[in-house]
Amino acid sequence: MPGLLVLMGSGETSPTMVEIHRAAARTLRAGARAVLLDTPYAFQENRADISARARRYFAHSVGLEVEVAPGIAGADWVFSGPGSPTYALDRWADSGVAGDLRARVRARQGVTVLASAAACTAGLATVPVYEIYKVGAEPHWREGIDVLEPLGLKAVLIPHYDNAEGGTHDTRYCYLGERRLSRMERELPPDTMVLGLDEHTALLIDLETESVRVAGRGGLTVRRPGSMTVLPTGTVTDLAGIRRLAEGGTGPAAPSPSAPEPAAVEVTLEETIHSCEERFTAAAAKPDMVAAAQTVLDLEAEIVKWAADTEEDSGGVDQARELLRLLIARLGELASTAGLRAQGLTALVRPLLALRAQLRDEGRYDVADALRAAMLAGGVVVEDTPDGPRWTP
Repeated sequence: MPGLLVLMGSGETSPTMVEIHRAAARTLRAGARAVLLDTPYAFQENRADISARARRYFAHSVGLEVEVAPGIAGADWVFSGPGSPTYALDRWADSGVAGDLRARVRARQGVTVLASAAACTAGLATVPVYEIYKVGAEPHWREGIDVLEPLGLKAVLIPHYDNAEGGTHDTRYCYLGERRLSRMERELPPDTMVLGLDEHTALLIDLETESVRVAGRGGLTVRRPGSMTVLPTGTVTDLAGIRRLAEGGTGPAAPSPSAPEPAAVEVTLEETIHSCEERFTAAAAKPDMVAAAQTVLDLEAEIVKWAADTEEDSGGVDQARELLRLLIARLGELASTAGLRAQGLTALVRPLLALRAQLRDEGRYDVADALRAAMLAGGVVVEDTPDGPRWTP
């Protein structure tokens, strides 16, 4: 079976990376064994929940049945993602998994997908991001599992390379920022390059042909002292081209197309939140309450899509849910206006009742009750009957 190494900067179980996972899964033989290594987040109390969400994601979105296992012997497809890079390193070293991962790449067999924290361990050194960014340890490196060494790459890999969560402070480069990364680069062995992988971006390496492709929303940055080259999404090159960049080349890796290949790009949840808020505001200003209600429905659908994302920081989904509650409350306020009643309530109430039924089916009774209360504030009484909900103005 052809070998494939996939490294992801983030978003590994989000809608943005579905097509990349599907493309990798298509290389598998029928009945292939797929294994999820939960080691990076195994210390978390919600370990079982994260694994369950990941398994649902791969089953429903990718069409791949995945088992959670402590080792990878006999696996055709291996995936590991979010959590703590150093926690994973310590356990993989003790269990032999680190050697097994290197052996898979050296043998050029199987599909190996490392994302976020797991991707951070892929090079000769690893960023201890928890210890530096969250605990305040002095910037330092930990030895990595170095699955890149069998490919002739003397490199460290930094996911979340274009992170911008910090706002007023620099959280690029996996939350290190330029000051700390520049200091840490000087401590690397000579001729070591930094491979910076943007969020919602993947680097796909065909282990048989040594072809390399950048896919997703961002790019791959090849960085070394005095030289930095960005390979945008759609770039196709080979390992030899990456090595040439590491040797000090300043031009694009070769062979490379004259322009990046076009690629379908999924919208992130953050962008969806912003778009829904703008659409709702515009609809309410008219007022077009059918469009406003549809915006609420669209936001709920996006929350469901992103609910399987196993990234440790679930703030995006929480923010979307907060906006959903706010928009539902605003619908209730708008429902009491004379302008809305002139349009007729039916066009608004029907989609809201459908949304409430969906929320109840999913067990999200708190949001469903909030929606019912908002409708009541707008003068719409909803009564549940054996034949279904009945409403009166």
